Amino acid sequence: MPCIVNTLAAAGLALLAAACPIAAGAQVQPHRAEYVLRLGVAANAARIGTAINDLSQDCAGWRLKRDIRSDIALTTSWRISLSSKFDAEESRAALRYSTVQIQNGSQREMKGRVQRRSGETRAEIVLGEGPPQQLVLPPPTMLPVAALDYLIDRLRAKATSFPALMFDGEVISDAFLVDVTEQDRASLRGARPADRAVSVPAGQSWPAFLSFTRGRRQDQRPLFTVQALVYENGVVDRLTVETGLVSVTADLQSLEMRPAPVCPRS
Repeated sequence: MPCIVNTLAAAGLALLAAACPIAAGAQVQPHRAEYVLRLGVAANAARIGTAINDLSQDCAGWRLKRDIRSDIALTTSWRISLSSKFDAEESRAALRYSTVQIQNGSQREMKGRVQRRSGETRAEIVLGEGPPQQLVLPPPTMLPVAALDYLIDRLRAKATSFPALMFDGEVISDAFLVDVTEQDRASLRGARPADRAVSVPAGQSWPAFLSFTRGRRQDQRPLFTVQALVYENGVVDRLTVETGLVSVTADLQSLEMRPAPVCPRS
């Protein structure tokens, strides 16, 4: 139970990664999205928190900020208060990030950087006050925003099933192997009657199922799975995260689309 909100953060709102840097024709658009979190998939499932995914862009790259807060009353005497803040700057070949997670007043901090250079991807991760951990990531490991762009690109190309590798700075501080499958739209969890409709700019969308395992291990059970509706502009909605212990859902409550910067060609 301790990683419910952390798992949601990595699984649903960053989604997945792949094997190329952000291209000039990226699909992802800057936006700010707010979500309501609920425990379970029932139409009347209890509300347990909120999530904000804030993605901005300038000519140097992307800024990704997430703020997830949850308060879960499992019994009358057992309550879990969780929060996770993620702040990252991503360029074509580098990622710098910090994560602060608090569970029932106990705080955990992480900082790190990932650098792709000369065909090799390395990560340096600092957990609390300990010494930095040095990792050499698998060659196709990709950074978070580039990952979402790759997902959209593959779905647009009508790839119905494909794997990808993603660096995660919120749950495992390592590479996730993500297996992606496009689903039939009828299998997607419906919108909840109590939620007001949120307008998303017109365009294509795909229901997708994602299975997350550790990128360095083989033949293992997934740590969690995610079902979501993915829009071609990078917005995601109707997320369902299955951890094996609980189901957590996230539904879009408000959306602000932002203009992309006009940058000189390099």
